[in-house]
Amino acid sequence: MLEKLFLFLNSTGIMHMTLGHVVMILVALTLLYLGISKKYEPLLLVPIGFGVLLTNIPLTGLMAEPVLEIAEHSIHVKKIGGLLYYLYQGDELGIFPPLIFMGVGALTDFGPLIANPKSILLGAAAQFGIFTTFLGAIFLGFTYPEAASIGIIGGADGPTTIYLASMLAPHMLAATAVAAYSYMALVPIIQPPIMKLLTTKKERRIVMEQLRPVSKKEKIIFPIMVTLLVVMLLPAAAPLIGMLMLGNLFRECGVTDRLAETTQNALINVVTIFLGVTVGATATAASFLNLKTLGILTLGIAAFAVGTASGVILAKIMNKLSGGKINPLIGSAGVSAVPMAARVSQVVGQKERSDNFLLMHAMGPNVAGVIGSAVAAGVMLSVFG
Repeated sequence: MLEKLFLFLNSTGIMHMTLGHVVMILVALTLLYLGISKKYEPLLLVPIGFGVLLTNIPLTGLMAEPVLEIAEHSIHVKKIGGLLYYLYQGDELGIFPPLIFMGVGALTDFGPLIANPKSILLGAAAQFGIFTTFLGAIFLGFTYPEAASIGIIGGADGPTTIYLASMLAPHMLAATAVAAYSYMALVPIIQPPIMKLLTTKKERRIVMEQLRPVSKKEKIIFPIMVTLLVVMLLPAAAPLIGMLMLGNLFRECGVTDRLAETTQNALINVVTIFLGVTVGATATAASFLNLKTLGILTLGIAAFAVGTASGVILAKIMNKLSGGKINPLIGSAGVSAVPMAARVSQVVGQKERSDNFLLMHAMGPNVAGVIGSAVAAGVMLSVFG
């Protein structure tokens, strides 16, 4: 009887728990707390946090690889892999992030960007954080592919970060993804101090002119032209840019309402669940609790801060050149956390002047940032892929 009891206890996760497991479970609970209690990007942090929780309970085998038996003329599966291992192939093979981009495209109105094409410069400026952090990571001893995977965090775009890391540095996927989504969730906390530091009260009170109406024809032509121009120059960006613009074409063309509705709702929700849980499931103690992870988290927030600052600084320059017609706060929305970064510009602006409505003006740089981060990923893949 005692032997049976001992065998049962030895089969439980409790008997195999290590300090690393405990720490990672605390990380999981922290992510769940931020998502549920603080409502920071709950659609992302809740599945990621639960994935971290599942993978760090000993003996579950959810991320276990299949065991193959190789005979002389054939290969047989001796032991089937874990559930999350098979779902993770959607991350590893670069399938889930482009599907997320399709959903983002179907949800995005590029009208503010089309109405004010100059705002694409602000989206481009915010990508400056990607390349400065890339250089910083090289200086700290990371390889070029690893540095590229860290730098892309500055775009504040989780799917792009996952896509690039899975292509260039799969062993860093957990740390880079958790950093990217955590900083996306903390946009309302990280950005305002930087915005206020770099702008004056007078600048924050600037009221911008209403944007011109954008025709249906322009909205249909836009995704087709962007796909042709960007993919011709950067074929490596085709999976992200192509799916982003396809989703947007579903939205705008007027003849694919069922496809647009499916892409905006069912598809993006299902893929978000699989992506979040499987990314979280890669965050084991062995892969996460090391000095490299600390470096990634530090460089990631530096990339995000530099991206925010560079967008605001360029917006200040554009404001001077325009004779005081551009509120520099919209420059911070150049990071591609859509639409949260644009909302932060609106909130900070309204605190200075209650009748100031910057949201639509900030959406131009915000959606430009989505394109910009995908282009930056394409550049990195072309050079280091």
